[in-house]
Amino acid sequence: MKFLIVGPSWVGDAVMAQCLYKTLKSKYKDSELDVLSPDWSKDILLRMKEVSNTISSPFLHGELRIKERIKLGRDLKIHKYDQAFVLTNSFKSALVPFCADIKKRTGWLGEYRYILLNDIRRLNKKEHPLMVQRFVALASDKGTFPNKLPTPQLLYDQDNLESLAVKYDFKIDAPTIALCPGAEFGPAKRWPAEYYSKVASEYLQKEWQVFLLGSLNDSRVGSEIEDKISHKLRRNLLNLTGKTKLVDVVDLLSFVDIILTNDSGLMHIGASVNTPLVALFGPSSPEFTPPLSKQATVLRKEKGYIKTRTGSLPGGYHKSLVDLQPAEVIQTLNSINIQSE
Repeated sequence: MKFLIVGPSWVGDAVMAQCLYKTLKSKYKDSELDVLSPDWSKDILLRMKEVSNTISSPFLHGELRIKERIKLGRDLKIHKYDQAFVLTNSFKSALVPFCADIKKRTGWLGEYRYILLNDIRRLNKKEHPLMVQRFVALASDKGTFPNKLPTPQLLYDQDNLESLAVKYDFKIDAPTIALCPGAEFGPAKRWPAEYYSKVASEYLQKEWQVFLLGSLNDSRVGSEIEDKISHKLRRNLLNLTGKTKLVDVVDLLSFVDIILTNDSGLMHIGASVNTPLVALFGPSSPEFTPPLSKQATVLRKEKGYIKTRTGSLPGGYHKSLVDLQPAEVIQTLNSINIQSE
C-alpha cells in the first residue's frame, strides 16, 4: 500500500500526527507513507522512522492558490497512491489528493468536501475528544477504533547534540532544565515571563544549566526572561530562542533532565522524546491536545474548554496562568526531579 498524508500546519499537530503514521505502519507492514506538509516540518518528519518521503507544500497557512494546488495534485499522479488521508479540515487541503486521482480519499467532513473526499467520516466529539484520536481514527474502518493509542516518538541525533554542545558551549553531562516560554496566538497561552525568570533563577542557584528554547517569534520573551535574572546567575543560562532549528530542539530536549513549557509545539516535541515534562495550560485544554507522554505532568487552574483565547491582564496574559504561581510550579518540578533520580 502506498499512502499520501496531507499533514497539519502546526508543530504540535505535526508531532501528534505520527500516531496515525505508526498505526498505518502497524496495520500495513510494507506500506510507504509520503507526507505533504509545510517546508518547516521536513526536519521533524525526517525524525519519524515511519515516513518514507516528504513533499514540500508551497502554500502558506490560509493561502488558497487553487491553480497551483490543482497542478501539484496532477504532478503527484505519477506516484499512484492507493489512499490519501487529509488531516486538516479545509476544502483546499483536499484538492491535491483529488487532483492526483487517488482512489480512496479519507478525511473528516468539513467545508463542503463531499466531492473531493470519498471516504468521509462524521466526527463525534464525545467519542473522539482528543485531537490525536481524530487522526488515528482515520486509519480504522468507520465505527471502529484501536484499543490502544500509540504515542509520538521522534528520533534524536547524538552527533548533532555533541555539535550543538561545542557550538553553544554547554555540558552534556551537567544537570539541565529547558524552559519553553513561547506559544502561538500571543501571550494568552503563555505563563508570564517574570514567573519563568523565577524558575530559571531557582535552578541557576543550584548550579543547573538553564536553556531558553523557542522560535524567532519567542526571542522577545526570551530576552525579557534573561533581563529579569541577576547578572551573577547568568553563567549557566543559555538563551537559544530564535537561534536553533526545530531538529536541534529535538536533540536538546532529548538530553535535558526536565522541561517546563506552555501549551505549544515544543511541549509536543518534548513529550515525543520522553523527557520528564511539566506543561502549563491556561485557556487551551489538555482534554483536547495534552502532551502524549507518561512522563508529562499538567498544571492548570481552569476546567474545560475556554473559547475566549485573549488575556485580560496587563501584558495580555490570561488570569488562569497568572494565578499559577512560581512556587507551585517549582515544587512540582522538584518532585518530578526527585522521582527521576
